[in-house]
Amino acid sequence: MSKAFTRESDAVDEDDDDVAAPPVPAGSKNYMTPQGYERLRGELLSLLDDERPKIVEIVSWAAKNGDRSENGDYLYGKKRLREIDRRIRFLTKRLDIAEVVDPSLHHGNDQIFFGATVDYENSDGERRTITIKGIDEADSTAGEVSWISPIARALLKARAGDEVPLHTPAGVEMIEVIAVSYPAPFKA
Repeated sequence: MSKAFTRESDAVDEDDDDVAAPPVPAGSKNYMTPQGYERLRGELLSLLDDERPKIVEIVSWAAKNGDRSENGDYLYGKKRLREIDRRIRFLTKRLDIAEVVDPSLHHGNDQIFFGATVDYENSDGERRTITIKGIDEADSTAGEVSWISPIARALLKARAGDEVPLHTPAGVEMIEVIAVSYPAPFKA
């Protein structure tokens, strides 16, 4: 078949899948801190109120300029609109199933729950600090891990001073919880 009879849009878009975050485990809730929820909600509102209307205006203007097949503004605008709409759908789904959990409710507690900042030491004597956050808000460069990560699952419900097994590809490693902290409650 000649290339002239195929449509480029028939090809699967590489970025069709929502790869921004891993899926929420079946049967569980999408836990988030209040700050994480507000950040995602702010991004959704920004896309809906600011970015999408601007791109729609550009595409509309470009469509009026005639031949769309070689119109860069039109082609780029349509692609950008698809990306924005995909992100809007993703954010809407994630926010709909979000369960907002305030970690400051556990302030002063030494047991590890969602939102805890944990200092631990592995069997080699290396100390690390992590904060357990939601799937959509965890930033590994800032020492944050998702509550579904292996390290978080090993630490959940443990207390300061406990040794817990961490299952790694190299085998089971024992880690010791040194300290547990939570953010202080917000006072208005």
